[in-house]
Amino acid sequence: MPRLSEVIAALDALWPAERAEAWDAVGTVCGDPEAEVGRVLFAVDPVQRIADEAVELGADLLVTHHPLYLRGTTTVAAGTFKGRVVHTLIKNDVALHVAHTNADRADPGVSDALAGALDLRVVGPLVPDATDPAGRRGLGRVCELEQPMPLRELARRAAERLPATAQGVRLAGDPDAVVRTVAVSGGSGDSLFDAVRAAGAEAFLTADLRHHPVSEATEHGPLGLLDAAHWATEWPWCELAAAQLDQISDRHGWGLRVHVSRTVTDPWTAHAASQDPAATTHPGAPN
Repeated sequence: MPRLSEVIAALDALWPAERAEAWDAVGTVCGDPEAEVGRVLFAVDPVQRIADEAVELGADLLVTHHPLYLRGTTTVAAGTFKGRVVHTLIKNDVALHVAHTNADRADPGVSDALAGALDLRVVGPLVPDATDPAGRRGLGRVCELEQPMPLRELARRAAERLPATAQGVRLAGDPDAVVRTVAVSGGSGDSLFDAVRAAGAEAFLTADLRHHPVSEATEHGPLGLLDAAHWATEWPWCELAAAQLDQISDRHGWGLRVHVSRTVTDPWTAHAASQDPAATTHPGAPN
């Protein structure tokens, strides 16, 4: 079996730490470089349920997309929930490695996996990485549908293809507008509206869309917006990343057993649907 240091070197080649945003916290959080690795688990969030799953699975390495300590810390005491995750992993000899915005910018990366889940053909990055002479790396992706379809059908496809969450997929814009060019960005994407418009996209699928940016974007022009759960837009990357590590393992003869967590760690647990907003007058609202 390979040592942890060898597996981490392979992961760093896929997602070099220097390509992460300056504010990000990527890389190895805990783990003995000399320890042997036979089983690896991929997940989006390094929360307690995932740490427990890694232990139950017998994983030697847990790879997550989201960092455990994004802004640093002064304690890993088990009385804190993040400290308890660290204690759980170390006590059970499970290493933790994080690939976040370096995986977002990769080719292929998080948004490629999101596009693939919806059968979208990737044309290029939404925000190209200036350090990539080939012009394939960067944030988000500009994609095309094989056949144009109404925005509501694209939303339905996203709801069917992405992992189920309490939120589902929200839609802003004309549901009947026909779209072919679609921008996608796994995770929070409402800082990318200028790039979406510059790319000529007719629709944008992302997560964590806020009221004011959405309101301004829809007033700016006929852009259709699809807002899915943050976790759901990033989970497809876990399958892509696991497949990449599988290929590396086969090439080196490592015999790694690579798994993807199906545990839903989206924090929203239920959804109460409103009535049709077009047929509802709220108390106190103007008629």
